[in-house]
Amino acid sequence: MSTNVSAEVTSSQNSKQQTIIPLIQEGTDLSTNVATEVPSSQNSKQQTIIPLTQEGTDLSPSVATEVPSSQSSPQKQQTIRFGVIGYGYWGPNIVRNLHGLDSCEVVSVCDKSPAALRRVQQVYPGLHTTTDWSELLRSPEIDAVAVITPVWTHFDLAKAALENGKHVFVEKPFTYTVAQAETLIELAERKHLKIMVDHTFLFTGAVRKIRQLVDDGTLGDLYYYDSTRVNLGLFQHDVNVVWDLAPHDLSIMDYLIQDNPEAVVATGEKHLNGHVDIAFLTIYFPRNVIAHINVNWLSPVKVRTTLIGGERKMVVWNDLEADEKIKVYDKGVSKKGDQQGVYDLLVSYRSGDMWAPRVEQIEALKAELGHFADCILNDETPINDGAAGLRVVRMLEAADESLKGKGKIVTL
Repeated sequence: MSTNVSAEVTSSQNSKQQTIIPLIQEGTDLSTNVATEVPSSQNSKQQTIIPLTQEGTDLSPSVATEVPSSQSSPQKQQTIRFGVIGYGYWGPNIVRNLHGLDSCEVVSVCDKSPAALRRVQQVYPGLHTTTDWSELLRSPEIDAVAVITPVWTHFDLAKAALENGKHVFVEKPFTYTVAQAETLIELAERKHLKIMVDHTFLFTGAVRKIRQLVDDGTLGDLYYYDSTRVNLGLFQHDVNVVWDLAPHDLSIMDYLIQDNPEAVVATGEKHLNGHVDIAFLTIYFPRNVIAHINVNWLSPVKVRTTLIGGERKMVVWNDLEADEKIKVYDKGVSKKGDQQGVYDLLVSYRSGDMWAPRVEQIEALKAELGHFADCILNDETPINDGAAGLRVVRMLEAADESLKGKGKIVTL
């Protein structure tokens, strides 16, 4: 049993504050909290709940104290502010997808072409633009920089961005040399910053589905990866067809096979602008896994077809198909008999059903940029980080060396 004493106190703003103090005798159960109403500076009331307890009393209700929002702890950052360098062929897609993400905000776009910047203003009136890329790197209003420029500029721009404390998103291929990639990775680690290399295909529904088929054992042990990526043009003036088209397949292959290649062989020829415009790459992996990639700027038709053979099942991926991009074939070969004698070795062929699994329809670039923002906000490592970009550049560099040697095998 307790008795309450009520006292009225006049505040400085002539509003009344009531303090209710229960008198608790020893052994009395604490069932009532003290409520103190204090007028805020905005004439709204704030309630502080203060339980009065004696030593040894069990405090079952938690102490709840409401404080003005201005005194609360800073909230976790929810948005990554981007600066985009390069608004040519691929840059508009980067800006458009960043604008479509709640976790991202485009603060500024840089391009050396005034015509490109006028296009920015036409689509995004009021968005800050500049021809000086260093302006983006110095800005405290920018958290991350997207480098969407020719490959020979990637290293200098990405290095400067990292040195200025910016996370970096880099168009493929990551860098022009292995040494440059290693330098950027070391710098990012030292600065505790994130790097993402634009391997967009890793975020397509098709590649995600194939990775699922690999991971759950549907395909069994992989035997080969065989890709044809050909079309008429577009001819590049700074890189050959290997550096232009092969990074797509090399990044996909790296993601699916999940093993380090042992050697690369490349053959090709140049016909028009001094750069190799048709090439064939062969990549050797442990456990007899082999990959073959055909890239070509001189094809009369556009082909985007990949065959992936496994011990149990095989996949045909036609990226130009509108609906059934992936078809899984229950076909294969098994050996029977004594393998010591060729005449005793029997080969049986399995020919079962074919089915087209459902492929998620998503905009891969938007998913990729969203993944990058999430990794920055939650301090996680992107699946296509600098190390993934380095692995691709290492194969590209080896392919160049092999091309110069007319198909010389280059070990990795």
